[in-house]
Amino acid sequence: MTETETLWLWLAKAGGAIAGSAISLAYVLPDNRREAAIRFAVGVACGLVFGGTAGLKIAAELGITGALGPGELMLMGSAAASLCAWWALGLIMRVLTKPRRS
Repeated sequence: MTETETLWLWLAKAGGAIAGSAISLAYVLPDNRREAAIRFAVGVACGLVFGGTAGLKIAAELGITGALGPGELMLMGSAAASLCAWWALGLIMRVLTKPRRS
């Protein structure tokens, strides 16, 4: 893979992560700027970290792996991972902080 191809993949990954975070903020508006900044940062980080894997998994589940190029897989996966990050963290926090019955 050339440096140019690598750069385009990183740009697709970053673009997907940013787009997913922005959509996540629009779905459920944050209470204040601090919450918005934290949610945006978490979404971007998750999109960058899990974007490639999520893109491959989504394409495999939909049966479209051969129809998409690497950049499209990266963009799709990063956006999906970023969009779902805050929802997944919220679910985990609810489960972990659930009061236990005596």
